[in-house]
Amino acid sequence: MGVYEELVERGLIAQVTDEEKIRDLVNNGKAVFYIGFDPTADSLHVGHFMALTLMKRLQEAGNKPIALIGGGTAMIGDPSGRTDMRQMMTQETIQHNCDCFKKQMSRFIDFGEGKAMMVNNADWLLDLNYINVLREVGACFSVNRMLNAECYKQRMEKGLSFLEFNYMIMQSYDFYALYQKYGCNLQFGGDDQWSNMIGGMELIRRKLGKEANAMTITLLTNSEGKKMGKTQKGAVWLDAEKTTPYEFYQYWRNVDDGDVIKCMKLLTFIPMEEINEYAKLEGAELNKAKEALAYSLTTLVHGEEEAAKAQAAAKALFAGGADDSNMPSTVIDKADLEDGKITLLSIMTKAGMIKSNGEGRRLIQQGGVSVDDEKISDVFHAVAAEQLEKGIIVKKGKKVFRKFTLA
Repeated sequence: MGVYEELVERGLIAQVTDEEKIRDLVNNGKAVFYIGFDPTADSLHVGHFMALTLMKRLQEAGNKPIALIGGGTAMIGDPSGRTDMRQMMTQETIQHNCDCFKKQMSRFIDFGEGKAMMVNNADWLLDLNYINVLREVGACFSVNRMLNAECYKQRMEKGLSFLEFNYMIMQSYDFYALYQKYGCNLQFGGDDQWSNMIGGMELIRRKLGKEANAMTITLLTNSEGKKMGKTQKGAVWLDAEKTTPYEFYQYWRNVDDGDVIKCMKLLTFIPMEEINEYAKLEGAELNKAKEALAYSLTTLVHGEEEAAKAQAAAKALFAGGADDSNMPSTVIDKADLEDGKITLLSIMTKAGMIKSNGEGRRLIQQGGVSVDDEKISDVFHAVAAEQLEKGIIVKKGKKVFRKFTLA
């Protein structure tokens, strides 16, 4: 089985422009392909996972990846999937985010000599001459066709700025530039990028008389059709400072029963034979599949040592294990105590378990907070220094735990 057939079996492929051509390219290691990443934050998140694992799979099959950092397009903002205009960023912020991306991508992709490349579209977009773009590139695009693109339709009701209207032309120009500079013959992206990718293919055909292709990958959604990668705290980041390895592990350990096999297929490198065996499990037995999913993805992002720690901490909490040394923890300073104690709401706020005292009070009143397995009903509940010296475990809801100790 070639890598293309594996992508099909795993359900990774959404749309392709020329299946036979793309199959030949990727199965024979002839694809020079790119995926774009807009540096709108200083960390990649779960929404990028599909693209990163796809690049890894294809590189291992002998193909050459180009990770295109959108330093130029980020100054415009992609309107796809948005009903509002993205906040514009400075060049300094964009560069910082680009540097962070490369560090994280290196866990997935080999950027060694002659291997993968990372390029920034600011290198060519920021130097373009406006009149030349209008004459040489703008003439190749039909406004009528552009307005029919799904990414623009969603914005037309609330208003689409001319700034954002140019995003498709800029992304198309990227494909054109990469084809000329590096022989890039294939573009991958999310299914919501299809119109922009077709625009790039058309620009290459009209300006160079050459053929290029595009393939979109399945969006990572749960069984309800909602995008995955969000928690109550926000996005699930690949940066350990933003989402700890334990929180990352727990996110995947707690996916719905109906999503676990799909996530295994789309995101992990677990062989399909094993996944098919996991798919036979039902009820509580599915927890084995969830643990395998969480361990595999945490290893991929944070390394095996951190994955093992996260798994040990989870088992200590949920399976009654004795080792809580790897549990997420917060140390309370003695200076924060008043008369030898501190309120439960205060320590939960310090640890980021709640955003405000109001949220904490509602949780306690609804029976959603416990200390050392004892449900708390008093919103003014305080924890004594003696308790913190021994260490306490605060539980929020069914799945959020944290250990508190005294400095």
